[in-house]
Amino acid sequence: MNLINALNWRYATKKMNGKAVPQDKVDQILEAARLAPTSSGLHPYKIVVITNPELKQTLLPHAFNQAQIVDCSHLLVFAAWDNYTEDRINGVFAETHKERGTPPESTTDYQKMLVNSYVPRTEEVNFQHAARQTYIGLGMALAQAALLEVDSTPMEGFDNAKFDEILGLTEKGLKSVTILPLGYRDESGDWLVNLKKYRQPKAEFEIEFK
Repeated sequence: MNLINALNWRYATKKMNGKAVPQDKVDQILEAARLAPTSSGLHPYKIVVITNPELKQTLLPHAFNQAQIVDCSHLLVFAAWDNYTEDRINGVFAETHKERGTPPESTTDYQKMLVNSYVPRTEEVNFQHAARQTYIGLGMALAQAALLEVDSTPMEGFDNAKFDEILGLTEKGLKSVTILPLGYRDESGDWLVNLKKYRQPKAEFEIEFK
């Protein structure tokens, strides 16, 4: 299946059947998110992977009792940095230079520019910037899941603060942004499964300047 066909196949699955997604497919979905581009290559987010049934049940009431939370195979929680700090920014570049074998001084000026631009901003401004980066990874994960014919449901309908508390994200300097249950559609129980996909018509969606 090519990407366009896969995106036409996928939909926001409302009811999953509890079948486990093979680990190799989950690994590919996570790797697609890991390889996603981010602003200045800072990659300011992590993904929490949840398969524990008891933990899913604990999270369920804090996600408006949406069934995908417990019926999914894997629940992915995308969590962004709560702030940009000098240590975090310089730490990313230190690891980059170690991986590439490049001299640390080659990016000194760029690092200083980022630190001087990001660090003085408010924590909320920086968190919102980091949160937007998670959506790039989310998109990559959605696309890879569709290519593997794994169903998924991107969701913002949950109590972020409660998720952060239950998952211990605050002490890790993270805040949950969005969640992505992975699994397989329950065709007999999902009201959305047979409805035609709707998107804006191409002529209305695209704005061209020639």
